[in-house]
Amino acid sequence: MALETLRTNKLRSALTILGVVIGITSIVGMTSLIRGFDESLRDTVRSLGPNTIFVAKLSGVSIASGADFATLLRRPNLTVADAKAIEKLAPSVETVDVWFGQGGDSNDHVYYRGERTKQINVLGATENFAEVNFVSVVYGRFFTNAEVEHRRRVLVLGNNPYEALFEKLGIDPIGKKVRVGAIEFTVVGVLAKRPSAIGDQDDFVVIPDSTHQVLYGGIAQRRSPIGNSATIVIVPYKDTPREKALEEVEEIMRIRHGLKLDQANDFDLATQDAILKIWDQISRGVFLALVAISSIALMVGGIGVMAIMMISVTERTREIGVRKALGARRQEILFQFLAEAAVLTSLGGLLGVAIGSSIGLAIHFATRFPISLPWWSFAIGVGFSAGIGIFFGMVPAYRAAALDPIEALRYE
Repeated sequence: MALETLRTNKLRSALTILGVVIGITSIVGMTSLIRGFDESLRDTVRSLGPNTIFVAKLSGVSIASGADFATLLRRPNLTVADAKAIEKLAPSVETVDVWFGQGGDSNDHVYYRGERTKQINVLGATENFAEVNFVSVVYGRFFTNAEVEHRRRVLVLGNNPYEALFEKLGIDPIGKKVRVGAIEFTVVGVLAKRPSAIGDQDDFVVIPDSTHQVLYGGIAQRRSPIGNSATIVIVPYKDTPREKALEEVEEIMRIRHGLKLDQANDFDLATQDAILKIWDQISRGVFLALVAISSIALMVGGIGVMAIMMISVTERTREIGVRKALGARRQEILFQFLAEAAVLTSLGGLLGVAIGSSIGLAIHFATRFPISLPWWSFAIGVGFSAGIGIFFGMVPAYRAAALDPIEALRYE
């Protein structure tokens, strides 16, 4: 009977569930994107290893603690000399790497013959980059310490520029000359795919940090809010507690920066746990905002359902009187109208799930943005929409059940 009622009032039913469709679409679509990004980001952070330590001029750790951003910008830049001091003086440290260009201040196109990549990140690093990132070199090799020391113009491709420039042409990239901007480099290796938080996670090339400083150091100083500061990446020995390595690194950096006992650190120390903790705070806030926005749409949809059901009760007063005269009880009338409201909003929920999933998949295929569509999110969407129908349909259903059969039969 509920489905027949919807079928005979197609336009009114469609307009009634529009708010529910919009609400469920936003929930399913945004949740798929947020969960996909969340899972992929966590994979990326975990791929760096649980004991990896990052030393930076500023990071999300200090920003999340409420520190003044202008004060953070006045901190001294971290240098290659800082990294060498840690490598030399910290007995718990096995590997140290230095990164430049993380802030996007050295983005450029890479060219090979007639092919060109979009603007990608040009990273400067030492020969330890692949080791501290726990990423393998699938073709060729990584550049050597001698190439770093002599500022050679050698380059290791991330997986995306390799695919864009060489794979589709079926060409071996090793030894080929490519241009980064206007500067020519020799390709010596290709890195494997990394766990990707976003579609461009593999859109980068790596050059020696010494070469990067010559080519991009001045640009970074002018463009980047953190200036030409390095990020120092540290991997302790496997049998060494991370806390011990943290203490050693902190002590060395404080001595190098001339800090007194009562002065706070003028650099950030970050670990996998700290990064994930900050992301938990961000993702929790985003999810609550999503729920609040979607709830407004669902509330509007629910009020629309209530209004239409009240009109339906008025239109079908004689029908209710006939049913009661033939022996229908109050709870049966109540159930009939609740079922109509639940079917109406459940249909809206199914449409919302389908549209939300389609939007998520379309964004994924268009931009390679990661998504996650677990079955329970569909169940929650449909169940929540049915609950909206029952909640907002209760008043008109109760009103229909409470009608006096004699008065209902007299109604014109």
